[in-house]
Amino acid sequence: MIQPAKRLDTVQEYYFSKKLREVRGLAAAGKPIINMGIGSPDLQPPAQVLNAIQGSLGEASAHKYQSYQGLPELRNAISNFYKNKFSVDSNPENEVLPLMGSKEGIMHISMAFLNEGDKVLIPNPGYPTYTSVTKLVGAEPLFYNLSAANNWQPNFEELEQQDLSEVKIMWVNYPHMPTGTNATLETFKKLIAFGKKHEILIINDNPYSFILNDKPVSILQVEGAKDIALELNSLSKTFNMAGWRVGMVLGKATYINEILKVKSNMDSGMFYGIQKGAIEALQLTDAWFTEQNKIYEERRNLIWKLADKLDCVYDKNSTGLFVWAKISEGKKSEEITDSVLYNKDIFITPGTIFGSQGEGYIRFSLCVTSQVIKEAISRF
Repeated sequence: MIQPAKRLDTVQEYYFSKKLREVRGLAAAGKPIINMGIGSPDLQPPAQVLNAIQGSLGEASAHKYQSYQGLPELRNAISNFYKNKFSVDSNPENEVLPLMGSKEGIMHISMAFLNEGDKVLIPNPGYPTYTSVTKLVGAEPLFYNLSAANNWQPNFEELEQQDLSEVKIMWVNYPHMPTGTNATLETFKKLIAFGKKHEILIINDNPYSFILNDKPVSILQVEGAKDIALELNSLSKTFNMAGWRVGMVLGKATYINEILKVKSNMDSGMFYGIQKGAIEALQLTDAWFTEQNKIYEERRNLIWKLADKLDCVYDKNSTGLFVWAKISEGKKSEEITDSVLYNKDIFITPGTIFGSQGEGYIRFSLCVTSQVIKEAISRF
């Protein structure tokens, strides 16, 4: 029998891949399952975006291989979006690289900069893919704890006490998933200073900027950030285009070029029509965000009521597509979520899948209709 690569010994199948099989099995058996586990937007992309992709299909270049760097118009649209929304200047020629989803970027960046044995600072709690990709490329995760006591911001005193000599990359994610804590320019300034001091590449993963957030910020707003930082972003959450797989990475040209070396060996360019749709999305006015957030605000208010039914506490200032809720003292996250799944037919995410610091918390998704949330409340 052909044996799998040893690198697969370092990772497990993604939690949602396994758990959603179980959830689908329960639904197939006739259970009235309500899925509040994942952040896959259920709303439609903008009509202008759909029209753009449809209108592009007859163009002469629509079905050919595309540039690894994406259409110049797309890079310009990304650059203009960052200028308009974050006051960040970027050269569309060499400081912007479209990606097939920002998750792809996590792998490409890791392959571009990490050698076997390098260490990577990863937030706990945090997005599990940072850890799995680090292990797959033969690097070593080094977790830094985030806590409610410090408003889920990095504790720089604790970071300075660690041996950072072999650390090459630090992942940060603000607005933070899963907690919904917003970014602050003060934190970003400290991160840039920290990265420069220790020669660590700081990467902010920033796909939730515009969801229930009045003050979107980018790490690239900090003076001198491009010397030591990259930023990932995505159209998945912002424009309800998760399945389209459109992301981007911005930063210094020399860093972007290294990432392009990996990417150009991994794909043959993004589909033309998707790029055309993405261009249209990036040119929308703020009215789009306002209307989306009205819907999410209504849903969040209802999720808070559902969280109350479970005796949870939560931060009403949080942003993003989720509600991060603290359960009663002495209870375990997975015990609570499994009980709700098997007794109430509602799937909620346990905080522990995001790291040990997620114990004692559960996460609700806002990617379900208000009517469905009301049904979930009625089951209590």
